[in-house]
Amino acid sequence: MPSTAKLDTHCKAPRSFFRSLVLLLGVSLLGYMVFRAGPGVVWKQFQAVGWGLALIVILGGFSQLIKTCAWRQTFACDISTLSWSRSLGAQLVSDAVGQLGFAGKLLGEGLRISMLGSAVPLANGISSSAIDGGLHAFTAIVVTVLGITATLFIAPLDGRWRIYALLLAAVLIAIVAISAAAVARGWQLMGNAARTIGRLPRLHKLVSTKLSVIDSAEHNLLTFYREEPVAFCASLMLNLLWHAMAVLEVYFILRFMGAGVGLVGAFGMEGLTKMINLVGALSPGNLGTYEGGNMLIANLFGVTGTAGLTLALCRRARSIFWAAVGATCLTVMKRGGSTSTMEVKGNDKDQVLHRACGPVTADGICH
Repeated sequence: MPSTAKLDTHCKAPRSFFRSLVLLLGVSLLGYMVFRAGPGVVWKQFQAVGWGLALIVILGGFSQLIKTCAWRQTFACDISTLSWSRSLGAQLVSDAVGQLGFAGKLLGEGLRISMLGSAVPLANGISSSAIDGGLHAFTAIVVTVLGITATLFIAPLDGRWRIYALLLAAVLIAIVAISAAAVARGWQLMGNAARTIGRLPRLHKLVSTKLSVIDSAEHNLLTFYREEPVAFCASLMLNLLWHAMAVLEVYFILRFMGAGVGLVGAFGMEGLTKMINLVGALSPGNLGTYEGGNMLIANLFGVTGTAGLTLALCRRARSIFWAAVGATCLTVMKRGGSTSTMEVKGNDKDQVLHRACGPVTADGICH
């Protein structure tokens, strides 16, 4: 029988190759789009944005503050010892790692929990992460539905695309309605869905190891609405405000480039962009797919594909800036002894990451 280490090595190699291949394809696709649009033309669009890029970066900072505030609302315990600086630093680190795709988001959540240290009990940290993630996903779906609706009214779509948009909106509305009913009536949809998936032979072992975490997170999410209604509504409104900042970002960038898109159009574009983010979640950094999707969306609203590409590149520049700030925060907090390396030692650190995102390899990568 092959040892567990050998099996892990054999399983890890195809995953690493696949991720590298997807990343290479994304970079190639991005380079091809810039080449087709014309590097000189794209650079002129960047020059048109000019100092507006600094405004976009500042808006990104406000968005991080709003997201941190929304997250702090979800703690069902005393967080008087959890400073704002540590909360913001943990949020920036989580967001920076989350830029690497779906696996990065899982690892980022694990790091965010571990960086709370002794200021918050482990169980409350995991619960707050689940609640915050759930509310953020819920509000994203709401914004996507409203964005699709706005697109149907103002974008010149042909009959076939209108039907597709209506079907997608109907599916998302059903998800919103079911989610709202689940919270109101205490339905354990995630736990039951996980158990159904776990009946598949190849997924049984993987799902069974995470059932306790899924059940605990879902229970806390369902009871949080009833036990902390004020904090629930505050976090919900702050998450919606975060999405509003994203709409403003789209609006300002297009305005600086001279595109005649109003706030309603920017709202529709942001709603469709969230669909692109979902499709490209498996791609590291959503490279290529994000830029290509923005070009298609821009064409729907009568904006040139080059302007859509520049819009995506400006938003990516903002993400890279704040990801760099997050990496700096991680380094500073490590040196200051504020991260899990200092406060959650040995097996406790591994336990945090394991419970937050599953088994973790020696190099800190979630399976």
